[in-house]
Formats: sequence, structure tokens, C-alpha cells
Amino acid sequence: QVQLVESGGGLVQAGGSLRLSCTASGHTFSTYRMGWFRQPPGKERELVAVIRWSGGSPYYADSVKGRFTISRDNAKNTVNLQMNNLKPEDTAVYYCAVATSVSLSASYYYSDKSYGYWGQGTQVTVSS
Repeated sequence: QVQLVESGGGLVQAGGSLRLSCTASGHTFSTYRMGWFRQPPGKERELVAVIRWSGGSPYYADSVKGRFTISRDNAKNTVNLQMNNLKPEDTAVYYCAVATSVSLSASYYYSDKSYGYWGQGTQVTVSS
């Protein structure tokens, strides 16, 4: 059974940092793109970052570019999200996900509809 489990969420003051981790089990996802999404209160789920199997060409939403860093360790079947200089608008439930199909278009991976496996989510709250 495939499982993705996020960890590292919590409460932090604005300007602080958190590191989220996602560990997958039941399947090796080394050849798949993995991503982080978030869902702010009362809003739709949105893309945060995507990383390919090689770790190259990461994509970041404009709102987090320069502050967040996505990385993966295929040997450990994990994907991480380092979040620095957090802002109150970063408050959301954060999810890791694995794309279950492939596309020649990078933009294909910007949609949550392209991901078939999801973690349960971890809450990140940033206070002023």
C-alpha cells in the first residue's frame, strides 16, 4: 500500500523557518516527479513547488520563490521543503504528492490533477 507521510509542520512567527519532510513507502518514486501543494484556509489547493526525479529544474510558485527550496533524496524516498522567511500568508495545510503519469510539458505538473498519490497534510501556521 502506497503511503506518503508529511512531517515538520507547526506554529512559527513571521520571519521564521520550517522544514517539511515527506517520506513515501510501498513504492519507489525515484522516477516520478514529486511536488508540494498547500491549501490556505478558505482557498483552493495551490502549487508550491515541483521537482523532477533528478532533482534538477525545480519549479516554484511566484509567491514562494526565493524563500522556499524543494529537494529530494531518492535513496530515502523522501522529498523536503525548506521554508525560510515565512509570512502569515504562508499559513496553510501543506501536502506532498507524487505524479502518477508523465508529460513532455512541464506545465502538466503544475496542476494538482496530475498527481495521484497524496499525503495527509501537515499544518503550517505563521503568526505576526
